[in-house]
Amino acid sequence: MEHGVQEQWQLPRRAVAVGLTFGLCLSTWPAAVDAQNVGDVFRRAAPSVVVIRARGRAVEVGGQTRFSETGSGVLISTDGKVMTASHVVHAMDEITVQFLGGETVRARVISSEPAADLSLLQLERVPAGTRAARLADSNAVRVGDQVIVIGAPYGLSHSLSVGWISARWAPDTVYKAIPLAEFFQTDASINSGNSGGPMFNMAGEVIGIVSHNISKSGGSEGLGFVATVNTAKQLLLERRSFWTGLEGQLLSEELADLFNLPPKTVGFMVKTVAKGSPAEEMGIRGGTKTAVIDGQTLVVGGDILLEVEGITVGTVADAVRIRDHMGRLPSGAPIKAKVMRAGQVLQLTGKVP
Repeated sequence: MEHGVQEQWQLPRRAVAVGLTFGLCLSTWPAAVDAQNVGDVFRRAAPSVVVIRARGRAVEVGGQTRFSETGSGVLISTDGKVMTASHVVHAMDEITVQFLGGETVRARVISSEPAADLSLLQLERVPAGTRAARLADSNAVRVGDQVIVIGAPYGLSHSLSVGWISARWAPDTVYKAIPLAEFFQTDASINSGNSGGPMFNMAGEVIGIVSHNISKSGGSEGLGFVATVNTAKQLLLERRSFWTGLEGQLLSEELADLFNLPPKTVGFMVKTVAKGSPAEEMGIRGGTKTAVIDGQTLVVGGDILLEVEGITVGTVADAVRIRDHMGRLPSGAPIKAKVMRAGQVLQLTGKVP
């Protein structure tokens, strides 16, 4: 992470624009009661918090490389569903989840909404003795409420930070690259590795999922942003956000012209395709090399996604329409996508997971 004087958004280099699946949450916690102090909240909440370690691929100047990502998450159901941040897991090939006692379980993405920086994982199995967290109604949270964050800053498992709600931001106001999320702003310490971890109220209920912070130094400066849990419930559990496994970027009109796309067409330039994802099964290809255009380093050589199910791909609003459409399709239903590859427009087919 660069440590310059300019303001930084503490997110990994990767930016993802399309992603959409489903989820169901049943909490096992009893009805919330007011905890006596921060220590009580921590001891009640910590068993539901997990450390997430993921491995993926990136295209650098020297070619394709492997890299690891560490984040946090929270178990929300007895059947093994874990909420986290999409930038931790969305386009990764391998994901493991570690619990408080050290037991590690493999996981896969089943629902993802990068435009809100939220994903839902499904564990292969649920370790004995684990406890699912209770999800609050985040509309009841007020500025000035005390909160705690549990996560793995710099890989330090189940670390606690304490703070207050500093502000609430409506979707598409505080950070344009994540337009679908309502955010809490907090002064609780948030660092690399906290991403995807839960924020709890003083009753031990989850009120949000950590997304990022703003920093001039590269560390925590009291400007942390947490997607509200009502946003997470809506996008991951109620609307069946479809997980694609694609990572890349929407093209501007200028770049679309440069890459010789059809007239009045933009599209989504694919950078990475996660192994085992619906996009890989459709045959969509990721980039193979880098190029610098107007000072911006791009991963090129992969497909440019033009349409999904007849819906053009050009804006975040298009991604939302695609998500809503895919969410209405039954498992196993055929899906079609149109891509540009090596100057030719191809039609690819697949199935809804």
